[in-house]
Amino acid sequence: MSFSGMNIALTAVMALRRNGKNEANRPGSRFVIKAKRVYEKPTASDGSRLLIDRVWPRGLKKSDLALDGWLKEVAPSDRLRKWFGHDPRKWKEFRRRYFAELRAKTETWAPILKKARESNVALLYGARDVEHNNAAALKDFLSARLKTRRAVDSSKIRTA
Repeated sequence: MSFSGMNIALTAVMALRRNGKNEANRPGSRFVIKAKRVYEKPTASDGSRLLIDRVWPRGLKKSDLALDGWLKEVAPSDRLRKWFGHDPRKWKEFRRRYFAELRAKTETWAPILKKARESNVALLYGARDVEHNNAAALKDFLSARLKTRRAVDSSKIRTA
């Protein structure tokens, strides 16, 4: 391939990534799940924009927000949310409890995982703390399941 041909190919890959698509939708291609504050401007690389808070974010009108869905059910229970109170000292225990809730209600996060296998996904949240919030925890929970599934899928391909 000539230098100009490589340049064109690189430009095409970069354009696909900017549009929330990676490597032309091949099985096993990698898409991004990111946690993003709902107050940040939408970008093309967001892919599907899903609000995952149980409570609507302060100061925003539904008409002002570019959303593909509001998934209240995937948010932590009211009891867990109130107990946590965004206290970083409770983060490790919050994650443990929240992951237990998520394992008990697969139907709430399975659609997000399905979308994440097809395109980028932005998990939108309203909390001020960008490190200690339910979206960051859910991102880690889902990313672990994507990696496990990819490992299973690739092992099936090798043995077939």
